Amino acid sequence: MQFLLRVMLATALVNLAPAVAATPKNAVASPALQKEFDDFIEKFRAALRTNDSAAVASMTRLPFMNDSGIRAAAQFRAKTYPTSFTAKNRACIQRGKAFYDRDQENNDYYSVFCGQLIFVFTRTPAGFLFTDVGVND
Repeated sequence: MQFLLRVMLATALVNLAPAVAATPKNAVASPALQKEFDDFIEKFRAALRTNDSAAVASMTRLPFMNDSGIRAAAQFRAKTYPTSFTAKNRACIQRGKAFYDRDQENNDYYSVFCGQLIFVFTRTPAGFLFTDVGVND
């Protein structure tokens, strides 16, 4: 009986090992990358504090979210800024914690969660830019 218990336990542990090994590790930004993002988000938050849509647009990857209807800063300011950067969302981004991760293409990005929205800031060849706003599911 005890032998059977040991066999069952060993089998369970062997079956569990791949699941434990496959568990993703939390990504951690290097100190240099964290500093680069901190410098960017400080400027971004300053623009939000003064409700400066032109400054926010200058820190946004265009065309925004690959939408051909938002390929210029003026279009971003007219179509996206008023709906995505309400007073409530601007305040949330200013005080919200940014979470680091990497996407499937190995791009570094930070996310700030504000209620039902996620604001994404991705490192590009030009530095960090605001790249996406999506639904927090």
